[in-house]
Order: sequence, then C-alpha cells, then structure tokens
Amino acid sequence: MKIFVIWLILVIIWNFGYPQASPLEDVIVAVVLSFLSNFLKKHLKI
Repeated sequence: MKIFVIWLILVIIWNFGYPQASPLEDVIVAVVLSFLSNFLKKHLKI
C-alpha cells in the first residue's frame, strides 16, 4: 500500500507540475512510474 501511495503522489505531482503535457506523455509517465513502483516492491520489500 505504501508503494501505491508513493506512485499516486508522483502521478499527482506530474499532473500538477506539467499541466500542458499531452495525454500520451501522461500515459508514458504513468507507465514509467508503474515500473518504478514494481521495482521498489521487489527491492525494498515495503
């Protein structure tokens, strides 16, 4: 659950930090952040 919260916060920061981003950029960043969250789950065991 902690990893999900981190992912959600990063997505929110992205959306408010770059409101002019295209929908494609939003999807790419969400996917990259998803991979990051999976990496953190495997390596940090949170």
